[in-house]
Amino acid sequence: MLLAYDRLGGLRVALWCITGLVSAFLLLPIVFIAALSFGSSQWLVFPPPSWTMKWYQQVFSDPRWLESTWTSFQIAVLVTIASVLLALPASFALVRGSFPGKHVLRGLFMTPMVMPVVVFAVALYALFLRVGLSGTMLGFIIAHTILAFPFALIAISNSLQGFDKAIEDAAVLCGATPLQAKLRITLPAIRLGVLAAALFSFLMSWDEVVVAIFMASPTLQTLPVRIWGALRQDLSPAIAAVSTLLVLTTLAAMLAAAIVRKAIAK
Repeated sequence: MLLAYDRLGGLRVALWCITGLVSAFLLLPIVFIAALSFGSSQWLVFPPPSWTMKWYQQVFSDPRWLESTWTSFQIAVLVTIASVLLALPASFALVRGSFPGKHVLRGLFMTPMVMPVVVFAVALYALFLRVGLSGTMLGFIIAHTILAFPFALIAISNSLQGFDKAIEDAAVLCGATPLQAKLRITLPAIRLGVLAAALFSFLMSWDEVVVAIFMASPTLQTLPVRIWGALRQDLSPAIAAVSTLLVLTTLAAMLAAAIVRKAIAK
């Protein structure tokens, strides 16, 4: 018994050590970037010789960074709305529907998750160039919605599968129409799945860079594309400042979603 307990304790210690090493491997580059954004040197030097806020001041005073940030935010919000609105009826169809080719359709919806992003970006670029959507806000929204849709579909479908349809049927028997039952009974019950779908869709669009590079134009660039273009020209600590703000925005969105989820769950 003691031997088994010792082995279990040793296994726990090993798991904690592995978790700590993996976490450090993932988080240390972010910590380095954040530290470099406060460095006084005009080059990315670690450790910084001294500390300053001038790179953040430079970013907030540059209209190009602010414009790209606003563009990314607009696209991410519109993509979130579009992907959730599309994923809701698709989830109902795939979870509750019974029709030929349902599994094939589900696999087709998941294609953007498994297809190499570069291949997808090239295909979209060729199509949008032909139809005149390349370099437009609408083109960005469509491209990012296609990428975000599978994540929203998975989140909502999983929540819908865990919902007892008998509750909705009982509402219909009590006089509600099927649409009223879905809006007043089912949707509130799966609201956590909808929230997760919205969060994943927003973050996917906010951080996406490969497709955005193909969709961008000189007058319309998202924040990741602006960072990529700046990296090709100069390794300024201003890029580290923008990257740090990008990470902080992502963390803030996740924290806000966690708070809302906790409030909803009560």
